[in-house]
Amino acid sequence: MKDYKNVIVFDHPLIRHKIALLRNENTSMKEFRELVEEITTLMTYESLKDGVPTTEIEVKTPLEVCKQNVVVDNSIVIVPILRAGLGMVNGIHVLFPSARVGHIGMFRNEETLTPETYYCKLPEGIENKLVVVVDPMLATGGSASDAIQLLKDKGCTHIKFMAIIGAPVGISKVAEDHPDVNIYVSTVDRCLNENGYILPGLGDAGDRLFGTK
Repeated sequence: MKDYKNVIVFDHPLIRHKIALLRNENTSMKEFRELVEEITTLMTYESLKDGVPTTEIEVKTPLEVCKQNVVVDNSIVIVPILRAGLGMVNGIHVLFPSARVGHIGMFRNEETLTPETYYCKLPEGIENKLVVVVDPMLATGGSASDAIQLLKDKGCTHIKFMAIIGAPVGISKVAEDHPDVNIYVSTVDRCLNENGYILPGLGDAGDRLFGTK
């Protein structure tokens, strides 16, 4: 995989530890869901450190009044790509509880492996917000790239994308299609198999999150 300026791969021992547990086929649905949220929170801390809108306010301490920067209310929108992306929302809400949530529904055509959009519901005024698109698995990159383009078509200009595990082909596609969007992944896996699943991966994230298999 090329070295892209807009791709940030995390290398943190705590994240690596949690991903090892996430991969394990014996990890329960409850544990899997909790791990996805915990990893997302760790990623959010780093991913949003340089792009969150802030404003200066006065705070009265027990000793004096001081000036302090705070996050601008209603300045962040989380957009999960349905359905697996839903598993990452609470991980961001832990740090930004007032963030609004939009939804983009896409499914992968199992014959062509290309994404098809079936649902889109976004908060009013999203074009003026910091938009964080989330999907645990960045495989072919088709869904992520199309979701980002959909948001751009709606007028969004400040977009970040977060995935827990990415395949080189998917990372490359999104990085090249959207060089103005920072892409954050926790780890880069080896490749895709003939069915478009990431190897070694962790199986189908949606099924493991929601117990549908």
